[in-house]
Amino acid sequence: MGLMTFLRNRAGYILIGAIGFAIVAFLLGDVVSTGKPFWAESQRVVGTIDGEDISIEDFGRKVEQTEAQFRQQYGGAANPQMQAMAVENVWNAEVANVVLSKEYNRLGLTISGDELFDLYQGSKPSPIIVQYFGNPQTGQLDRAAVIGSLKQAQKNAELKAQWDMLEAEIEKQALQQKYANLVKNSVYVTSLEANEEYSNRNKLANFSYVSLDYASIADASVKPTDADYNDYYANHKKLFDNPAETRTFNYVSFNINPTKADSLAVGKQVEKLAQDLRVSKNDSLFAAVNSEVKVPFTYLTKGRLDPAVDSAVFALPVGSIYGPVLSNGSYKLAKVVNARTSPDSVKASHILLNPATLGGVDVATKLADSLKTLVQKGGNFGQLAAQYSVDGSKDKGGDLGTFSRGQMVPEFENAAFDGQVGDLKVVQSQFGVHLIKIEKQIGSSKVVKLAYIEKNLAASPKTKEAAYKKATSFLASVKDKKFADVAKQNGYTVAVADKITASQGYAPGLDTPRPIIKAAFDASKGDVLEEVFQMEDSYVVAQLTDIRPKGLLPMEAVKKDIEPMVITAVKAKMLTEKMNAALKGASNINQVAQKLGKPVTPVQNVVFANPILPGAAQENKLIGAVFGTALNKVGGPVDGERGVYAYAATSFSKPAPLANTYKQKETMSLGIAQRSLGAAFQALQDKVKIKDNRVKFY
Repeated sequence: MGLMTFLRNRAGYILIGAIGFAIVAFLLGDVVSTGKPFWAESQRVVGTIDGEDISIEDFGRKVEQTEAQFRQQYGGAANPQMQAMAVENVWNAEVANVVLSKEYNRLGLTISGDELFDLYQGSKPSPIIVQYFGNPQTGQLDRAAVIGSLKQAQKNAELKAQWDMLEAEIEKQALQQKYANLVKNSVYVTSLEANEEYSNRNKLANFSYVSLDYASIADASVKPTDADYNDYYANHKKLFDNPAETRTFNYVSFNINPTKADSLAVGKQVEKLAQDLRVSKNDSLFAAVNSEVKVPFTYLTKGRLDPAVDSAVFALPVGSIYGPVLSNGSYKLAKVVNARTSPDSVKASHILLNPATLGGVDVATKLADSLKTLVQKGGNFGQLAAQYSVDGSKDKGGDLGTFSRGQMVPEFENAAFDGQVGDLKVVQSQFGVHLIKIEKQIGSSKVVKLAYIEKNLAASPKTKEAAYKKATSFLASVKDKKFADVAKQNGYTVAVADKITASQGYAPGLDTPRPIIKAAFDASKGDVLEEVFQMEDSYVVAQLTDIRPKGLLPMEAVKKDIEPMVITAVKAKMLTEKMNAALKGASNINQVAQKLGKPVTPVQNVVFANPILPGAAQENKLIGAVFGTALNKVGGPVDGERGVYAYAATSFSKPAPLANTYKQKETMSLGIAQRSLGAAFQALQDKVKIKDNRVKFY
């Protein structure tokens, strides 16, 4: 009976529990059946823009493509800064795409079939079409090539897919241009505005002033009140609108610097290499295998190497070994394999053949030999280059201009500099098979061929272990104590990374900061980050000290930041009282100066549009007041950037009347339209809800 009563009284709770269990079982069933938790999908979202999720797969692919473009554009290997820049570019593009696409739909902006045809083949083709199908010399569109490619796309699925992507990009650019034109055409400048702008840029003022500088009062003597802080905050609220969440962290770096023992060990290693190099039977291979810095095994001109080596090797006989020598953080070793005199520069032309499209290197080489024979029998090299070469120089008859050593790949360089004027040479390089024609050789100087070895002076595992041990010991000691106090006790320097955004790719003093930034955005204020972070040459321990959310920051959050400005504002009040006393009863600026014991400073030919006080600073308030005053009337006080001023205008020089306002209006309209376009896009962004999860992935 007791059990039945218990069940009757608890029936509601049991039912709820059963339903809850059924839901969990259902969800877990999905996990079992798919191998993927129900929340996993949301974990793959890099951000949400106005309700549209951006998947990490799609986003990551675009980031990789952008990084590849950056590497091609700027050269060098990928690095954290390059990746951060790529992530930021792709994110901005995604935001623009979502926000603007919805605005286009709202406004009814579309690209018709006729417009699209015109963008392909019309009188004003899309810049993208011109880029792919334009003549690089004339800039004219090759319409036959466009038509031919479109026809091929009907039979070639891969080409069709490329055209679909191209069409989407062309349509996107065309819509952007339509929207930009809508915004620009909404801008209008009146004749009154044009005349006022013209006057502001050409009207001159001569005046005199007396100043009381803020520097005359020591900061330490000023004690701002809460009311002073509140007044400054209330009057400058726009300054405290934080566009993105930021975090500040303190950190201590434990440098991994090579010790004397490390230097000695690397030095002994290079000395052993020097002994082996003396008896090496293949100098180029030995250098390539043992050097950490690759120097091409080709003839080098003076000035190409580190000065410590360059100044010596050109004076040594062939067979000599120089080094090892320690310079700029690495040991250098060089063997003079050969020396000779060589042209300083060469003028050459070439025909570049692509083995991949011709059926292999052998086929390409045979074709190059055939072309060489044709030229030797009187064939026109330039015409053959235009017909056969796959290089951009074909439109110039294969002409590469004049180049010095180090500008071409070694195979090409050796052929061009080792041959004679008029020679035709067939060589293979990483770019394909070349038929080279040596047009001219200029100058003559000594060049050397070196077997060059360089070993960087790096910290040993033992040195790294010692630095890591210090870092882990410090991390353990600050878990329950004040970060700065423990650092001070141990003689460590505390650095600050201030106001770091979630997507930022750099931080002061840190070469690879992304892991620390990610951890900081997953921590709470005051937390010591849980791991020791490894940089390129240091270990780092950090503590999150401040979080500033997006939006208007409260006064408490910015109080420390605004303290210098508040002190200046208090000084301005103090000096304004002093200036008011001097202005009382004064009929000219000299009387004001006499009361204050300050000099009168004359200023000539100042324009309103350029409010610079010569020898002082940009003083917008003062210059604005001068242009709004009557001649010879004492004005002030004005609290400016560097002090409090009294002033008197002595003369104004008005420009000749603006005869035609059209040009002035046009110039102003262009500037306003450009600003309006940016402002319109910002307004659209402000209206949508954007959730940015990038910090979880990058």
